[in-house]
Order: sequence, then C-alpha cells, then structure tokens
Amino acid sequence: MKFNRYVVLLGLVFSSQSFSHGHHSHGAPLTEKEVNAANGVFNDGDIKDRQLSDWDGVWQSIYPYAKDGSLDPVFRKKAESGQGKSFAEIKDYYLKGYASDITDIGIENGVMEFTVKGEVNACKYDYKGYKVLNYVSGKRGVRYLFECTDKNSKAPKFVQFSDHIISPKKSGHFHIFTGNASQDALFAELENWPTFFPYQMQKDEIVDDLLHH
Repeated sequence: MKFNRYVVLLGLVFSSQSFSHGHHSHGAPLTEKEVNAANGVFNDGDIKDRQLSDWDGVWQSIYPYAKDGSLDPVFRKKAESGQGKSFAEIKDYYLKGYASDITDIGIENGVMEFTVKGEVNACKYDYKGYKVLNYVSGKRGVRYLFECTDKNSKAPKFVQFSDHIISPKKSGHFHIFTGNASQDALFAELENWPTFFPYQMQKDEIVDDLLHH
C-alpha cells in the first residue's frame, strides 16, 4: 500500500465526517455526552472499543504551522483568555506538544504508513484495547492502543491515539503517541502529543478550527 500525498482518494471517508473537538463541529452536532467527553469528563461505562478504521485517511502534522508562525493567532487568543500565561509561554507549550518528526500518516485497511524525513514505513496494526488516564487537572482522557504485527517493520511498534472521543466515531483530528519500548512507556508521555489533521485541510482551515474550540 502506498499513499499519494498529493492525490487524496479518501473523499468517502471524510464526506460524512464531523471535524469536531469540544463545542466546535463542522458536521453533525455533538451530543451532550460527546461534548463532555471532549472536555475530559465521562463515565467509564461510556467508553467503547474502537477500530483503527476510525482514523482512516491521510493526515498531516500541524507542527510545521506552529513553527512558522501560522498558529500564532491561536496562541494569542489563548493568551488573551485569562489563563495567566503569556503568548510566549503558550507558544512554547504547544511547540513542545506538537513536536514530531512524523510529517504525514496514512491509515487504511488496518495498515498505518508513517513518513519521517521523506522515508515511508508501514505496518499492519492490531487493536490492544484502551487505557484511561487521569490528569492532575482533574480531567480524564482515553488512549486507544495498537501494536505493529511485523517485527521487521521500521514503523513504530506501539501506537496510541487520543482524539477526545471515547466510542466508535470517525476522528476529525488526533494526538498520537508512538514508540518502540512499550505501551506503558507511552502512557508516561504527557508533554509531547503530536497532532494531526486531515491532509486535505488547508492551513487557514486548520487555524479556523483551532480558534473555535
């Protein structure tokens, strides 16, 4: 399988997809439970298993946009919202959070392709359940776990998705955690959460999305 970065053939995947996060949605309105879950408030009984197909598509890292200043309006809005942090502090926080050497990810038929410095590596992944994380803020999050089935693949052996969704639903964007040590090692990562949006979204669309949630 080879994804063409410039010919996105996944219109069907996204045609009915809701690009949503918190209160901002480009599709069907979120239910009250979905809004609460997006904000880190939910009951364990509401968590459901999800298939890798929830993340099917071609995705782009938004780290380059943070580095080149394109996301400055987003960071400036956060600084003006009374969080008690300066623009520089907030930008530094997100630069560390978004940082990733993965530029693109393609997901289809249970296979993930990762592009790092122009090199593409792929693997078929098996679902390994989910893990609930409790944060110091009092909020909670769910990470969905997958493992590479090919020991010879150079793709990450362990992958975790976090997209503020806790039951089967197409993802609008996501944070991803990858590594080769163990799932437990990834659970400890709380400061770096590489973030990916649909590849066909333009930069100004991503900025608009981030400004309104």
